[in-house]
Amino acid sequence: MIETLAVKPLTKALMEEIGMAWHTDKDGTDYIVPELIQVSEDEAEAYYDAANRLYDMYLEAADHVIDNRLYYELGIPSNLVNLIEQSWKEEHLHLYGRFDLAGGLDGLPIKLIEFNADTPTGLFETSIIQWALLKANGMDETHQFNNLHEMLMDNFRRLITDADYGADFKSRYAGEKMLFSSVRDLPEEERTVRYLENIAHEAGFFSDFCYLDEAGFLEQEGVFNKDQQRADFWFKLYPWEDIAADELELTRILEQIAKNKMTRFLNPAYTLLFQSKGMLKILWDLFPDSPYLLRTDFKPLPGLAQAEKKLFGREGANMALRDASGRVIQSTDGPYQHHKSVYQELASFPQDAAGRNYQAGVFYVWEACGLGFRRGGAILDNGSKFVGHRVV
Repeated sequence: MIETLAVKPLTKALMEEIGMAWHTDKDGTDYIVPELIQVSEDEAEAYYDAANRLYDMYLEAADHVIDNRLYYELGIPSNLVNLIEQSWKEEHLHLYGRFDLAGGLDGLPIKLIEFNADTPTGLFETSIIQWALLKANGMDETHQFNNLHEMLMDNFRRLITDADYGADFKSRYAGEKMLFSSVRDLPEEERTVRYLENIAHEAGFFSDFCYLDEAGFLEQEGVFNKDQQRADFWFKLYPWEDIAADELELTRILEQIAKNKMTRFLNPAYTLLFQSKGMLKILWDLFPDSPYLLRTDFKPLPGLAQAEKKLFGREGANMALRDASGRVIQSTDGPYQHHKSVYQELASFPQDAAGRNYQAGVFYVWEACGLGFRRGGAILDNGSKFVGHRVV
């Protein structure tokens, strides 16, 4: 059973001062729980090892998908295939992603739930807020599995210093200009993007921010900010699958920009392969003996309690939990009903005395580097809470 350490909460004024405006949920309750989960060094190391091994498995699985052209199985839009294959072939840098994991505490085995590889949020609270909770309570803020900020800075620097990304990379991108974009009126996403922009600036880039509707796109010249300045790199916190479905002409233009090597995209298009929950089925096929995987298929699993999830569902929407007989015991609505389903064996989550589940989120930036937790019910939706941790 999970036991947490109660701590003095950060004031809402302080959180707003450092840019976190989404501190209160719609029901008036606090999003950041004023408690810390006590994590042993061995448990933290196990999360680290699991995320690193899982990322290696995803790389192998992506090779398998591309070699066998399994795009339809993963729900990949056909108009993104060329972008995906080019970004994979040219080894474009995956800036960051987040593994959602069951188990890892109370002796429960670590199991992969999914990989938020394209547009993961939770970055600011993992990197900054839980660190601030320790500091505000007079604790040693280094006692966390959390070097997320430093790893992000290193990854930005790799964009211009790592020769693995092609011999002509430095000369093509010597301008070091990076544009960051998010959707208007979504404060959590905007703060995440502006936080990344700040880190890129610290890493030595000329950086700028504009909303998605302010960015400009020219096939032969690249992506531009609202002042018509071209960007060598463009980070957009907007799902690739939504661009492909809703912005057909933009998708075509982005493909031409990539071919002309005028602007490089973050996260790269191949991360949509990782984002698809269909990859959970591919991983199970390739690595059935992995201790980190749950049985997953594109059809219901006979005789097993399981979760039905949509290939590109988010925040627990359009999910159904089924018992071993196939009966739905809990479900959620949402906007992703049109996507194909996958069926994943249910995992055991650590719980507290109130029966609430705890799901670990481990950020991957070149390697595993940041741990935080979500607390909620059997289906962790957008009403779940963030809980920090301390390594003891």
